[in-house]
Amino acid sequence: MMTLPRRALLLQLLILTGPFSTLHLNSCSVMGSPLMMDANSICRRSKPPGGAHAELCQTKPEIIQEVAKGARLGMRECQHQFRQHRWNCSSHSKSLGKILQQDIRETAFVNGIMAAGVLHAVTQACSQGELLECGCVTLKNSPGSPKERASEHMPSPMSALQDLRWEWGGCGDDVDFGYEISRQFMDTRRRKGKSDIRTLVDLHNNEAGRLAVKTHMRAECKCHGLSGSCTLRSCWRKLPLFRQVGNHLMESFRTAVRVMGGNDGKSLIPVEQDVTLPGTDSLIYSDESPDFCQASRRTGSEGTQYRACNSNSTETGPGACDWLCCSKGHTVLALEYQENCMCQFQWCCEVQCQTCTVKKEVTVCL
Repeated sequence: MMTLPRRALLLQLLILTGPFSTLHLNSCSVMGSPLMMDANSICRRSKPPGGAHAELCQTKPEIIQEVAKGARLGMRECQHQFRQHRWNCSSHSKSLGKILQQDIRETAFVNGIMAAGVLHAVTQACSQGELLECGCVTLKNSPGSPKERASEHMPSPMSALQDLRWEWGGCGDDVDFGYEISRQFMDTRRRKGKSDIRTLVDLHNNEAGRLAVKTHMRAECKCHGLSGSCTLRSCWRKLPLFRQVGNHLMESFRTAVRVMGGNDGKSLIPVEQDVTLPGTDSLIYSDESPDFCQASRRTGSEGTQYRACNSNSTETGPGACDWLCCSKGHTVLALEYQENCMCQFQWCCEVQCQTCTVKKEVTVCL
């Protein structure tokens, strides 16, 4: 067995025991951005002093709390989606800060998932009655058949409702309020000294993230009728699971289109001539990503050394040792650590656990 530095041992222990419980990103992003992760930091660094951010900080601090919560939600999802990639959406502030200064695929995903996270968190807070400025919404029945009314408000056909009497009712999630808050915080950032193409690309990817939430809204229904006969249904719109949003954006990441600025300086066109410009719900980028194999302060790459990988010889894609380790080799590391086990609830009201020694072997990149 190979002996690795103490830092590597701690890193592998974190990998085995779960994701980081706290994210420290207070120095990685633009002033006033929800990427600051902390509500106080968002407000303290909001520019200009009389801007919309500062006004919300003074008058609606509870909204800022939900914005920060949405940013953390987006970061956790980013780390889940990239857990087997060479770039694993590290929460290290300097590393992520360098990623955000570029215009690569990874930056597109971060911007999209953060915008989606803010929208999702704020909308959920509205529905749970945690914000006075919003609540839930009831869609008014419009003329036409139920199927026509469904297609007007829902992104996909509702097959379960096609053969039943139903109407919009209940109390749905106010996604429009969450959308506006996300747009206000994510889209009003201005980068001094940056080219227009950066702004256009970022605004596009922010919108793609928000649309990933809006277009995956689902119908939730309640039956009415004698003895639950379900002769009539009331339906309302609910937020999708955020994992579904992350999966959608990850697929968009894989198919993202590289773009460049148009001659008018206000539009974007694909770099490849035979590729059409994607819709507003797709991610775009303008620069190629580094390979992330070696640590680099310039690009924000932390390299893949000591990263856990799958040594299964049949694996060839993300997570596989040969791919993740950039063909530099890997070794097996023996880990031993303690964790709570055999926990029992004692009346009343305490949980008592024993301490067990756990031994595991993990394959890591050299």
